[in-house]
Amino acid sequence: MNPRRKKRMALLVAVVVGLSVMTGLVLYGLQQNIDLFYTPTELVQGKGDSKIKPEVGQRLRIGGLVVPGTVRRDQESLKVSFDLVDSGGEEITVVFDGILPDLFREGQGIVAQGHLEDARTINAFEVLAKHDEEYMPPEVAEAVKGIEHVKPEYSTEQIKGSKS
Repeated sequence: MNPRRKKRMALLVAVVVGLSVMTGLVLYGLQQNIDLFYTPTELVQGKGDSKIKPEVGQRLRIGGLVVPGTVRRDQESLKVSFDLVDSGGEEITVVFDGILPDLFREGQGIVAQGHLEDARTINAFEVLAKHDEEYMPPEVAEAVKGIEHVKPEYSTEQIKGSKS
């Protein structure tokens, strides 16, 4: 092999190795930030044809309707837990320690982001609620298709309190 070919071959090998290392670093960086979306039924029964379930401790997003009457607040902290349901009928529990969004209500669609604590419990670090009566995240809309939307009921004290 002549020196010119050796130089080109070395340059080609260096480019291939550089691209491989760069691709590996990008994939490693994305791995820590990828949050897969699940519905309560997908979380319990598995996702897709192969019924793949997330592992305990895996970071994920889950969406569904808040089951009315299941919101439980800790009296001494900001810790709150509630159940989510989708059209598949499975219920899971979301535990959140923080301030819920103003639009969070029972019977409405939400998306929670957190870690899987056990097969039916999510330890959420973020809860997102929809911003109006008509909008629902596409993933949640697909997950709750067929479930009747429950409009919030306000007491007269709540209505008076919102006007003052």
